[in-house]
Amino acid sequence: MAVAQRRLSVGLGLAGVACALLGGCLLLVGPLIIRQQVVKNVRIDPSSISFQMWKDIPVPFYLTVHFFEVLNPKQVLRGEKPVLSQRGPYVYREYRFKTNITFYDNDTVSYLEYRHLFFQPDLSNGTEEEYIVVPNIMMMGAAVMMEKLPAFVKFLLSGALASLKQEAFMNRTVGEIMWGYDDPLIDAINMIVPGLLPFKGKFGLFMDFNNSNSGRFTVNTGMKNISQVHMVDSWNGLKMVNYWRSSQCNMINGTAGEMWPPFLSPTFLDFYSPDACRSMRLVYEQSGQFKGVPTYRFVAPKTLFANGTDYPPNEGFCPCMQSGILNVSTCRLNAPMFISHPHFYNADPFLVNAVEGLHPNKDQHGLFLDVHPMTGIPMNCSIKLQLNLYIKHVSGITQTGKIKPVVLPLLWFAESGSIEGSVLKQFYTNLVLLPSVLEYLQYIFLGLSVPLIISAAVLMAMRKGSAAEKSPGPHARQSKATPSSETTPLLQDSPSQDGPEA
Repeated sequence: MAVAQRRLSVGLGLAGVACALLGGCLLLVGPLIIRQQVVKNVRIDPSSISFQMWKDIPVPFYLTVHFFEVLNPKQVLRGEKPVLSQRGPYVYREYRFKTNITFYDNDTVSYLEYRHLFFQPDLSNGTEEEYIVVPNIMMMGAAVMMEKLPAFVKFLLSGALASLKQEAFMNRTVGEIMWGYDDPLIDAINMIVPGLLPFKGKFGLFMDFNNSNSGRFTVNTGMKNISQVHMVDSWNGLKMVNYWRSSQCNMINGTAGEMWPPFLSPTFLDFYSPDACRSMRLVYEQSGQFKGVPTYRFVAPKTLFANGTDYPPNEGFCPCMQSGILNVSTCRLNAPMFISHPHFYNADPFLVNAVEGLHPNKDQHGLFLDVHPMTGIPMNCSIKLQLNLYIKHVSGITQTGKIKPVVLPLLWFAESGSIEGSVLKQFYTNLVLLPSVLEYLQYIFLGLSVPLIISAAVLMAMRKGSAAEKSPGPHARQSKATPSSETTPLLQDSPSQDGPEA
C-alpha cells in the first residue's frame, strides 16, 4: 500500500510538472508560432493563403447607386431652392481581379486591377431604363468653367447651346447617366474652346468605372518587412500626385485600400483613393466581431473633408467652400465637381439647408471598415461617397437663368462587401480558431499543473505521517525498560534483614 501511494504521488508530481512546462512553453512559443503563421500567410507571395484572395477578390462586392432627382427644375431656374427626391437604389454586382502582376527585386509588386459591373434587377428598386431629371452636367459644368472667359466666347457658347436645344436640366435614363450618352455639346464646346474637354462624343458619370482599371499600383510584398506589406510604393509611377497645393496633400500614403499590414493597433488606417485623387485617413471607432471574427471598426473623421479654416492641414486641398465637401476639379478636368459624404453627412449645415430633401444620418450615410487586427484583412466594409455639381447663374449664358449658387447633389454610391461562405470558414479556422485553441491550451495545461502538484504534495505528506505512526522512536523503547528496573529491588530482602540479631 505504501509503495503504491508513493508511486501515485510521484506520478502526479511528474504530470503536474509536465503540464506546467508544456503550458509555459505554449505561453512563450505559442504567440511566436501564431505570428509566424500570420506573417507567412498575409504577405504577397504566391504560396500564401491570402494571395489568391488578393489576386482575384472572392468577396461579393456590390455597387449601390442612389440618384437625386430635381423635382422643381423650372423654379430653380427662377432662383428658388432645389427640391430633391432620392431614387434607387440601383445595384450592380462588382467583380474585381488583378492582371499584369509583376514582382520586382526590391520586394515590390505592380498590378492593374479591373472592375466589371453587372446590373442586379432583383436587388434594385427600379431599372436602368427609368428616366430621372438631373442637371445638364456637361452644360452647367462648362458654363461655370467658362465664367471668366471673354464675353464673346460665352456668347458663342450660349448660341451653340440654343441651336443644340440644350437646357439647364435634362431628363435621361439611369443607364445613360451612368454609362454614357452621345452629346453633340461635347464637340461644340471643343470647337469653341479647343482642349477644354479631352474626350469626344459620349459622356457618362461612370464611363471610366466599368471594364477599366484605377491605375498601376506598385506595393510592398512584405517579404522582408511585414509591417510594410500592401503599402503603396507608387501609383502610375508617381511617388506623389500633383493635384493639390501642398506636398502633404499630394502624398500617397497607406495601402491601396484592400488590405493592411497585420497586427494593427487601434489608431488609424491610411489608403490612397484614385477616385478621390488623394490619400484618406480613417480613425478607430470601436472593437467588435463579424461572424465570430474579432474586428476593429474604422470610420471617417469629421476632418476628412473639412476646409482649411476649420482644419488647417487641409488648406492644401483648397480653394475650399464650406466644410464637408472636397473640391476635385483639379483632377476632374477642372469641372466644378465636389465629393462628400452622402446627404452631406458631417458637413456644414449650410450645405444641407441649401436644398430640400436631404436627411443625413450616420447609420445610412457613414462609411466604415471592419478589419481583422491580427491579419489586416477587412471582414466587412461600406465605402460611401456623394458626387456634387456646383451650379450658378453665369452672365452671358442665358441657359443658366437665375440659378442661385448651390452645391447640388447628383448621386451617392456605396461600394460594399463582406467575407462569407468557404472563404470565411477557411479564414476563421486558420486565423481565429487555431490560434484560440493554442491560447486556451496553454491556460488549460497551466491550470492542470497546480492541482496535480498539490495532490502529489498532499499524498507525500500523508505517506510520511502514516510511516511515523507505525515505527516507535528511541524514547519509546527506553520508557519500556525503566519500570522493570525500578520494581526489582522491591522483590528482594535487604542484607540487614537477612542476618541474625546481635
